[in-house]
Parts: sequence; structure tokens; C-alpha cells
Amino acid sequence: MKKIIPLLILIIIIAGVYFFTQKKLTKSGDPNNLTLYGNIDTRHVELAFNSSERIKEILFYEGQKIKKGDLLARLDTKTIELQIKQINSEINAQKEIVTKLEKGSRDEEIKIARAELETARAVKINSETTLNRIKGLAKTNLVSKQQLDDAISNNNVSVAKFNAAQEYLNLALAGPREEDKKAANATLDAMYARLDILRKNFEDAILYAPSDGIIEDRILEPGDMAFPNKPVFTIAIIDPVWAKIYVPETMIGKIKQEMEAQIITDSYPDKKYNGKISYISPTSEFTPKNVETPELRTKLVYEVRIMAQNPLNELRLGMPVTVSINLNSNTDANSTSTKNN
Repeated sequence: MKKIIPLLILIIIIAGVYFFTQKKLTKSGDPNNLTLYGNIDTRHVELAFNSSERIKEILFYEGQKIKKGDLLARLDTKTIELQIKQINSEINAQKEIVTKLEKGSRDEEIKIARAELETARAVKINSETTLNRIKGLAKTNLVSKQQLDDAISNNNVSVAKFNAAQEYLNLALAGPREEDKKAANATLDAMYARLDILRKNFEDAILYAPSDGIIEDRILEPGDMAFPNKPVFTIAIIDPVWAKIYVPETMIGKIKQEMEAQIITDSYPDKKYNGKISYISPTSEFTPKNVETPELRTKLVYEVRIMAQNPLNELRLGMPVTVSINLNSNTDANSTSTKNN
């Protein structure tokens, strides 16, 4: 009997603690409202340069508010600027080559080719005449065999030069080959692609704010080496913000997404911020260690987020809040769902 009495006392104490914690979680006695406790939470962004170079300038410090599009920091871009200048010069030179190939031979070049052909023709006619005369003299042995051989050789050279001059004129009239034009244009396209890459590198050397927020941490300083995997800032996003609460397993069946709720803070006790349930965790967990008593930490809970209306940006990251969920708003949600179906 003496052993049973302490056991009964222990059971009564455990039951009292459980009743107290459950009552604390649902402070309001109103059956239409569920009152819970939590903290304001928001998204965080780690901003880094998409490039590797020395940081030249950082314009914001911890705690400062930023707006979307604000210039936050920049890298040293001297090397990229010189590379852009160089490739622009190469592009201008290549464009001249492409233009020359597209236009084809100039009139002056064609005139020169015609003149060279006529000169070669005259030399060829003269060498043929000389050869014929020497052949006639050779029959009567009035010229030596060496003179005949020289005449034949000179005639062959003049014929070859005439044929070469003819081909040169044909090329001048036809203009550049299509293959040469395509190759020149392909080289120009490759240069433009290199220029686009350099311009992208230049853009990556400038860091802008992706959205409104607050600088939480300034991790690097001017002179530090930046890398794509090395954040420069950690930013807390101002909008949206939500109240993160933990709902006990015994109460999770009472709430649904889109239920209306009100948020109250210790900083602004006379203000109520409207909100709606935007997220209910599909899995349970033990209550986080920073919540309530050691006894409560052993209870299974579900993380729930209440998306808050925060027009004046008064709800700050980590701020303790009291959340009152209107259980009657579930009726409206169900009726709307029924109509939609």
C-alpha cells in the first residue's frame, strides 16, 4: 500500500502538468478560437557574386533596409573592361574583312587583271610567231638546235603565263568563294559570342538586391576575394512574413489551410495583425527545445505558418507572438470548396 501511494501521487502530478501545458497552449476558453504561441519568421537569402574577383566596393551594412534593385556591391572590373575593348577592336577588323568578301573584287582589280591578261596574250602571240619562224629556219639548218629549244621553252612559258592571267581574271570576275564568306562570317559570330560572355561577366561583377529586405550579415569586405559559392551578404526578406507556431497533435484536426487568424505581439499589444494559415506540416516532430517547458518538448507537434499582413513592416524576425485562429472560418472554406466542386 505504501508503494501505491507515491505512484498515485506521481500519476496525479503528470496529469496536472499535461493539463497545465495543454491549457497554456489553448489559453482562450472560447471554443471558436484556438490560441497558440510562436515567433515571426521570414525567408533568408545568401547573396554572392557569380564571378571570381577582388571586391572593389560594398555599399550596405548590417541592419540597413534595402529595396529591390539597390546596388549592394561591385567587383573590380578593370580586366573585363580591357577585354571588352580588345574584342571590340577585333570585331571591327573582322567586319571589314566580311564586307570586303561580300562586295567581291573592285573594278580596279578587274581592270588590272584584264590588263595583265592582254599583256600575257601579246607575249604569247609573239613567242608563237618566233617559234614558228625558227622552226622554218631549222628545216634548212639556218639555226642551231639550241635556238630551237629556247624558242620552244619561251613559248611554253608564255602560254603558261597567259593561262594564269586568264584564271586570275576569272577569279576577279567571280569574286570570293562562298566558303571564304561563310568562314569569315562564322569568325565574326564567334567574336560576338565572346563579347556577350564578357558583358555577362561584367554584369555578374555587380550585385543587386533581389527583393526588399534587411541586411542581416555583411560577411565580406572590400579587398576580399569573391567566389560564386562565398556569400557577401545574408538578407532577411521583409515580405512575406509569417508567424511560425507548433500545434499539438491533439489539436491538428481542428485547423485547415486558409483559416483566418489574428497575431498579437508584445511590442505592439494594442495592434492585431490579420493572417491566414498558409502551411501545415505533413509530418509531426517533437517540440523544438526553445519552446516552453521540458515536459512540453516531449510532445509531438506540427509546424504551422500563419501568413501575416504587415503593411508597416512592424513584424520583425524572431518576434514572439500570440496567434488566435478562428475555427469558424473553416466553415466558410468548406462551403467555398463545395461550390467549386
